[in-house]
Amino acid sequence: MKKLPDEALNLLFLDARTANGFTDEDVPEETIHRLYDLTKMGPTASNSAPARFLFIRRGSDAKSRLLPHVSEKNRDKTEKAPWTVIVGYDTDFHTKMSVLFPDRANSFDTLSENPEKFDKHVMLNSSLQGAYMMIAARGLGLDCGPIGGFRADGVDAEFFEGHPERGAWRSSWLCNLGYMTPPDFKRLPRLSFEQGAAIAD
Repeated sequence: MKKLPDEALNLLFLDARTANGFTDEDVPEETIHRLYDLTKMGPTASNSAPARFLFIRRGSDAKSRLLPHVSEKNRDKTEKAPWTVIVGYDTDFHTKMSVLFPDRANSFDTLSENPEKFDKHVMLNSSLQGAYMMIAARGLGLDCGPIGGFRADGVDAEFFEGHPERGAWRSSWLCNLGYMTPPDFKRLPRLSFEQGAAIAD
């Protein structure tokens, strides 16, 4: 496999910043579809892909319904973001295994009987998919503002519970997408290799 040039790596990691404000520039819906098509290709355990993504555009009725459930400090930037993604997971993800992995269609049918293993599976793999989404978004030239300051129970009640197609979805975190305004503070430090990693002998 070929490696990415430094310019691409800079775009994805070194030059990228967390977006805390957004310009008025719009992001077309076609870009959102392409974003998902890239995200879905990231690996998950047994190709189970439990993550679900609800994309909410700026100025929509859905955005106005989302905002009351977002913490006050996150509300303004969420309102101004061209898109906000509810990143969540499907508690009935196993029903899609006949499509995703036909030879192991029943792999997770009984996983919910072990809540600890079930929670670990859906949280780990859906979080991976959310991370893939952020990397894909940066690759498409978008800026990302992930946030955890919101009421998940309120979001779930508003958008998922009782819905004929999304009734088993549950929210995990939010991510604002668009083109960021200049950051108002320098990038915070990161741990060195010696502080945050090691090589086992």
